[in-house]
Amino acid sequence: MIRRKVTHEADTINTMIHPHKNIILIGIPGAGKSTVGVILAKTLGMQFIDTDILIQQQTARRLQEILDEEGPAAFRKIEEEAILSLHACHSVIATGGSVIWSRAAMEHLKSIGVVVYLEISFSGMERRIRNITTRGIVLMPGQTLRGMYDSRVPLYEQYADYIIPCSGEDPESAVGSIIKIIQEAYIHW
Repeated sequence: MIRRKVTHEADTINTMIHPHKNIILIGIPGAGKSTVGVILAKTLGMQFIDTDILIQQQTARRLQEILDEEGPAAFRKIEEEAILSLHACHSVIATGGSVIWSRAAMEHLKSIGVVVYLEISFSGMERRIRNITTRGIVLMPGQTLRGMYDSRVPLYEQYADYIIPCSGEDPESAVGSIIKIIQEAYIHW
């Protein structure tokens, strides 16, 4: 019964989403953008794009290598260029956590889809992030995780069309919440 309902729900949502619109996931590192994005794309029959992977493909380097060799400012520029190169249709796009530092990138993303902020608490982020030195997290020199979190949250809130609380949620619950908001917002698409 649950499987059938999900299938029916996915079929209904799939016909609702304009073929040129995308669902863009933003949030702090560890929020679950990539995990939720893959499940959401499978559920809705959409393509999936992870902009961190896109950056790695375009530069032939890992994110951490770019940060270590060129620094945060250069990384942000590379990230912005990767985002601006996106011309996706009918895709779920999981962005890197630092995308919100580029107004041009965020304006581009908002022009091609609906932006969903996967919100988690600071303690939730701390629990989920285990590989801070190798994961490719953009921290300014001397910046703490708390400083990064506090500086980004207002920007996520500013750019989000919808905010999904995810601190105590599993990925499937977040997917269900996103599907629900799309159903409710269909009239605006």
